Amino acid sequence: MGLTSKTVLALAILAATLLFIGTIVFWPRLAHRTWRAVSGRAVLLLATQVMVFASVGLVANQSFGFYASWADLLGKETDQGVVVDQTAGARGGVRTISTQSVDVPGGHLPRVGGQIQKIGVVGKKTGITSPAYVYLPPEYFQQQYAERTFPVVVVLTGYPGTAKALVTKLDFPDTAHELVRDGRSQPMILVMLRPTVAPPRDTECVDVPGGPQTETFFAQDLPAALAAHYRVGSRPGSWGIIGDSTGGYCALKLAMHHPRAYTAAVGLSPYYRAPVDATTGDLFQGDGKLKRHADLEWYIEHMPPPDVSLLVTTSRHGETNYGPTMRFVDLVKKRAPTRISTIVLESGGHNFNTWRREIPASLEWLSGRLTDR
Repeated sequence: MGLTSKTVLALAILAATLLFIGTIVFWPRLAHRTWRAVSGRAVLLLATQVMVFASVGLVANQSFGFYASWADLLGKETDQGVVVDQTAGARGGVRTISTQSVDVPGGHLPRVGGQIQKIGVVGKKTGITSPAYVYLPPEYFQQQYAERTFPVVVVLTGYPGTAKALVTKLDFPDTAHELVRDGRSQPMILVMLRPTVAPPRDTECVDVPGGPQTETFFAQDLPAALAAHYRVGSRPGSWGIIGDSTGGYCALKLAMHHPRAYTAAVGLSPYYRAPVDATTGDLFQGDGKLKRHADLEWYIEHMPPPDVSLLVTTSRHGETNYGPTMRFVDLVKKRAPTRISTIVLESGGHNFNTWRREIPASLEWLSGRLTDR
């Protein structure tokens, strides 16, 4: 049973409950000073606390998607190093690993439900490799759209999230399908992956001096690889990007730094400057210019404002980014042609439940700003 299995969570909660009840029932029998009684009390208390903490940890992992599997939790995940053949067999640095249907009525037929493909992407310029999930809408498989290209939305997780959580927890493919069905969005290709392309290091989508060139991977390698493999729009205006938390910061920065690559960006609960901590290491290596450019408030004030559309989300109660977000909005409003929109909830924490409330409107907003050519 997998780490994210509901059965595992239910068993952990059941075990914690039974141990708690057992502690109450057997405590009087163990109320002696013999070594056996003391050992029995210690074992009961320890086992109960372990299962309570395990249950809490599993609930947190279910909510936030920190780890996708037991191997991921134990640091033994083997699915990160996807080898992609860059010769004739791998067009554009993309290799399809597996496919799955979308969980909608008739979804087993690609022309009805679309398709989710797990792929490996290799950056020809940076050498970075990363797994990703690609959602192809039903129209991609329909005869009347055979010659059409589609707009693309790159979807980024937070740190240390998993790409799979974008499919299973945040429901991006299902939401995109529903929006098109209801006439609220045009068909779009979604490319879902982690911003952590050099795990376990959190590179914050920075071109680290002497290290991973993460920004270049997302700004140049990823679009080039996908354009060589799928029918995607290639002109400015056909690509957008969305992310939550760290992914939200990355989305905003990539659009602001590379407006010809990404014409619109959504930051779900983003922050506005790259942290430097134990997970990131020294991202800037003393390069003051690189550090300033990674500060989005500094960038919008001091650099030529890019011709892009930005959407940022926050909540008045529950999010710590409310103040910084309102300050960023005020700065952007003075810097045409950059455009800024907001989603401000009355309450909502930094979690999947909040982002699920914001994703439909965000995808609809992106659809209205992207072209299919």
